[in-house]
Amino acid sequence: MAPWCYCLLAFLIRSLSGTPSNSPGELRNPWVTGPVAPGEVVETADEVCKFPGQRLSWWQAQESCEQQLGHLVLPPPDELLAAQLPDPIWVGQREAPLQRPPQRRARSTATLMFSERSADRAARLRTPLPALGALTACAHVQWDATSSDPAALFSLAVPTLANALQLRAFAEPGGAVHAALVVRGHHAPFRAAFRADGRWHHVCVTWEQLGGRWSLFADGRRRSGARGLGAGHPLPPDGILVLGQDQDSLGGGFSARDAFSGNLTDFHLWARALSPGQMHRARACAPPPGGLLFRWDLGALDVTPSLLPPVWVRLLCPVPSEECPSWDPAPHTEGSLLCLQPLPFLCCYRTEKYRRLQDAQSWPGQDVISRVNALANAIVLLPDPLSEAHGDLSLTEAANFLRILEGVLAKEAAPLGPAALLAVLHFLKRVAALGTWEPEPTTGPWEQLGQAVMSVASLVLEEPLAGVWLSVSEVAGGPMALVASVQRLAPLLNSVLTSERPRMHLQHRHAGLEVRRLHLREASTEGYVFTVPGGHPEGPGHILIPAAEVRRLLGKGLSGVTVIHSWFSSSVFQHTLGAPDQEPRAPDSSEETSRMQRFLSTQVGSAIISSEVWDETGEANTAVTFHLQHQAQAFPPKLVEPVCAFWNFSISPDSGGSWATTGCSVTAMYQGSTACFCNHSTNFAVLLQVYDVQRGPEEESLLRTLSFVGCGVSFCALSTTFLLFLAAGVPRSERATVHKNLTFSLASAEGFLMASEWAKANKVACLAVTAVMHLLFLVAFFWMLVEGLLLWSKVVAVSMRPGPRMPLYYATGWGVPVAIVAISLAMSPRDYVATGHCWLNVHTDAIWAFVGPVLFVLTANTCILVRVVIVTVSSARRRARMLSPQPCMQQQLRIQMWATVKPVLVLLPVLGLTWLVGVLVHLSPAWAYAAVGLNSLQGPYIFLVYAAYNGEVSPGTQAAAGVGCGWGWVGLTCRGLCTQPVGVGEGSQPCPCPILQVRSALRRMTEKKAAEAFTARSSPTGPGFHSRPSCPWEVARDDPRVLAPPQRHLALRGTHGPRIPTTFSSIAEPERPVRLGQGWQGSTKGLAVVTRRVRETTGISMGLGWGLLLGTQGASSVNS
Repeated sequence: MAPWCYCLLAFLIRSLSGTPSNSPGELRNPWVTGPVAPGEVVETADEVCKFPGQRLSWWQAQESCEQQLGHLVLPPPDELLAAQLPDPIWVGQREAPLQRPPQRRARSTATLMFSERSADRAARLRTPLPALGALTACAHVQWDATSSDPAALFSLAVPTLANALQLRAFAEPGGAVHAALVVRGHHAPFRAAFRADGRWHHVCVTWEQLGGRWSLFADGRRRSGARGLGAGHPLPPDGILVLGQDQDSLGGGFSARDAFSGNLTDFHLWARALSPGQMHRARACAPPPGGLLFRWDLGALDVTPSLLPPVWVRLLCPVPSEECPSWDPAPHTEGSLLCLQPLPFLCCYRTEKYRRLQDAQSWPGQDVISRVNALANAIVLLPDPLSEAHGDLSLTEAANFLRILEGVLAKEAAPLGPAALLAVLHFLKRVAALGTWEPEPTTGPWEQLGQAVMSVASLVLEEPLAGVWLSVSEVAGGPMALVASVQRLAPLLNSVLTSERPRMHLQHRHAGLEVRRLHLREASTEGYVFTVPGGHPEGPGHILIPAAEVRRLLGKGLSGVTVIHSWFSSSVFQHTLGAPDQEPRAPDSSEETSRMQRFLSTQVGSAIISSEVWDETGEANTAVTFHLQHQAQAFPPKLVEPVCAFWNFSISPDSGGSWATTGCSVTAMYQGSTACFCNHSTNFAVLLQVYDVQRGPEEESLLRTLSFVGCGVSFCALSTTFLLFLAAGVPRSERATVHKNLTFSLASAEGFLMASEWAKANKVACLAVTAVMHLLFLVAFFWMLVEGLLLWSKVVAVSMRPGPRMPLYYATGWGVPVAIVAISLAMSPRDYVATGHCWLNVHTDAIWAFVGPVLFVLTANTCILVRVVIVTVSSARRRARMLSPQPCMQQQLRIQMWATVKPVLVLLPVLGLTWLVGVLVHLSPAWAYAAVGLNSLQGPYIFLVYAAYNGEVSPGTQAAAGVGCGWGWVGLTCRGLCTQPVGVGEGSQPCPCPILQVRSALRRMTEKKAAEAFTARSSPTGPGFHSRPSCPWEVARDDPRVLAPPQRHLALRGTHGPRIPTTFSSIAEPERPVRLGQGWQGSTKGLAVVTRRVRETTGISMGLGWGLLLGTQGASSVNS
């Protein structure tokens, strides 16, 4: 292709897709995959990411993204995005608690500078050491990266052994510093400890004579360790410790070849092996005092003149050597780099959230933003939340701007608009991030800053702003984002506290904060109680750090801590943090409780209170108890259950977090207040779960008794039906097979249901019973579906030709339920069984493995029933028109109403549609009683229709029992008249019962009359023949056989005149009348065919009583 073709193609692509733009806020052209430029926005499949163009530390990058209401890009970045990254970038953490930068205390300390390798540079401990069975040595080290020969960082010699213990290391140029421990002359292997980057690193070694265990730690991580190094023997007493040199003799024998090159400070020695947590404290410039032999003090050392005077350096504790997650685009791998190393980063947003933030400039509230910026003569509040603030915010500027903002908000008469509230929240985030950008709190107006922050927080929590908070919750995280900003700022206020003023208390209408220095020994007896304004230290309104927790902190070597408590009381939290669909279940809730009451919503019922404990190394987690007052009077007709909860920022970080109950429990409930215990410290509240009371305990007990009795009755009826089907020798057919499977599965399911109460004590047995009941009830419902499908094939989509449908029916009735149960157990085995009850857990998705298929079956059977009713009404209308060409309106209504009601009454229980009432049990107790009654009658109904009044079951049962006289008083009478046994096999004779002979004669007479009447009506040459009427089914009006009403035959109890032709017509062709005069000719053979076809499709087939519902003589007459 010619070059101009490539140019033209490139021009067309750029024209269609848009040219790339580097202006902030514009989306980058996805066709362009060059390096991303500062301020550019790139849209991926799920997110929109913005490249600020700055190089910041990990903590600063995270704070910068959070200020702009976004988050650091999560690893791994999208492929389109990764292809445009030229350098490593910072990435975020998927699941992490509320992120805070570590509290680094600036510490100035004397440092020994071993600037070159020389034999005259050393520092010796003046006091000899005792015998050591274990030890730990730690120091902050700056290693000379050019020193590639092994050197001794420190050495310990005893009178009998020069190389009793020493730590040796060497630097690999451009690589790492490798270190090894030597004990009693035994040398451990060199292992990489830290980078040879010229930075300060914290190094520790531990050794124990028991087993010779040793470990090497660097920057808080265990780098190597093993057993068998100098085991079994302690280090002898009177040892001499020397820093920076290897001792070839006791206290001397130095050589330049083994001398240390670099800087060393903060050396400590313990006569025990420290735990990793204790070494973390040592690394954070807070060495644990227990077993400490030497604390860094140049006055306790003999320092050679060449190392004097010492150099004072300023360390930030922990030293800047933490590593944070990063992403390297070259090998496409996730790694870690020093957190304080400046790197580029990406701030990302969900696409929908980014679109809403783009529209924020058009939201109401811009006038307040303009007024504040004009008074401050600076950009304090950003009109565009996606824009970046220019310049760093100093402590003094922040305090002044907050005073201006406080004045404007206090004078504002109308509620803030969404844009102004979003801008205020953004500015408070900037103020709270002062500790991130300035690691060491400097002197300044910290107290004034804290007062202004709490005042502004209280002003934006006024009740009229509840609706505004709701409108910005999806993009800003709701009012808990404000709580998070206050809590990030609170530890910085510790710099204001002194021994003369150990407490700072800030209180406003809707928010308060207290920062206090606590001496642990003073609180070790009764614990520490904090009381909110208006609260009581022994009643509602307090939070307690138990004495056991205080003693635990003392056991860690702490003497004092900083305790921070904050509280927020506003209806804004009730309006924005409650959720109609959020139900943090209490641990002791049960399935029985859930049946007695219906969950409605969760509301925040109390103030939000928080407790934090900080020591020198950062936040210390402690258990707390709290007692808060709540208002339940707002729900007088409802049941309100208090739940102790805390706000978890790591759940749904995009939405700001969510309530959780892990580790929290209710300890006591009072009228209007609740006491709680939580095994951690964070933000707490009492949530109110609102329920609609369904029924009381007495009513629940009555329903349980009625259910058990009804289930037992149904189980007996179904079991009897199934046994009768087996004993009666019913001819093999599709409907008989379906009946057997339905009765067997339903009877088995109800049997296991009655026995499930005895399996609750054993978890394995309960799981097995639940799975079996789940399977059997699903099998029963799917065989009900098969009943409906078979009914459809016989009545609606009529097909007289038998087909291979049974394999499909078996696959539906048994295969589908087995697959559903297997998948359910495989996907959620732990959430499968409910607590305290052997059935599916209704509070997880496991219940849908039963409810979903059941609703599908009931919906399908409902559609089938509606269609069958339509066919039945149509058939009844045609039959009425045939028998009476001009029936009166009242007769038509009566016929059609009966044709509608009759199939509904017959088919509802057998198709399982009575279970639809179970969906309504939560509305009223009356529906619960109705569901128990209807489902209890399902078994007896099936027994009556399938067995007692089934023409195929009754004769076989009578023959098997040795009585041929049927059921009832006739059989009982003949039982006494029979003088010879009656068999059921070949050649057996019927019982010579006179009553039965009379009944048989009456039946034969009736059938003969029916055949004659049918032949007369259908034959064109029979008696009463007239010329053919205009309509195929229209007959002569003067025909007395037509005008005469149907005669009731006493011999056939409950039946009417012969209706065989109309019945067959309605079944074979429901929508098209059959011309019986053509082809049948009134012959007896034709009548036999009709009778056989009707027998095949009527009786009580499908357990549905088709003969009854379609208007035939009845199953007993046809089958006889």
